[in-house]
Amino acid sequence: MERLIDGYRRFRTDTWPREKARFEALAAQGQSPRTMVIACSDSRVDPQMIFSAGPGELFVVRNVANLVPPYMPDAAFHGTSAAVEFGVKALGVRNLVVMGHALCGGVQAVLRGAPAAVGDFVPGWISIAARAREVALRCDTPEAQQEAAEHEAVRISLANLMTFPFVAEAVAAGRLALRGAHFGVATGRLVLLQADGSFAPA
Repeated sequence: MERLIDGYRRFRTDTWPREKARFEALAAQGQSPRTMVIACSDSRVDPQMIFSAGPGELFVVRNVANLVPPYMPDAAFHGTSAAVEFGVKALGVRNLVVMGHALCGGVQAVLRGAPAAVGDFVPGWISIAARAREVALRCDTPEAQQEAAEHEAVRISLANLMTFPFVAEAVAAGRLALRGAHFGVATGRLVLLQADGSFAPA
């Protein structure tokens, strides 16, 4: 906790004076980000840092393996789906980016099985990307399998987004664009999903 408090103190000393006017405007006017990012909870993958974004620019939801479940309105708790609904319908974001990343532990669990210590929620959650395993196992090496599964998890989430009626409607009307991305933790390289399903450097 001391490290967090030290970081906060640096924020108040260094960042706050520079960003004070921006925060005051955001407090007075509310947020109106143009872009939503669905990213992994992995501590190495910070969308705000990767995209050099300031306060109020990105509406971010992070979860294990950057997954989006299919549209399923019921009485269960749906954190990611609620964020998608709020971002698209309440905030009116114009871009929605699903960003996977290299060395993703959630995707590794899809391929190799979840660790025994995480049996209550993780196995059910990562089953969203179960078909990524089939795609990955066509590759020859563990490294290639991991990357193929990470890419496929992004494609699965984008396909699931289109099962949300309000997302599909906004895309069809040209009010919303869906994009897929993948970040290399060791390389800092961002690749974007292309129309043909491949990934190419940004």
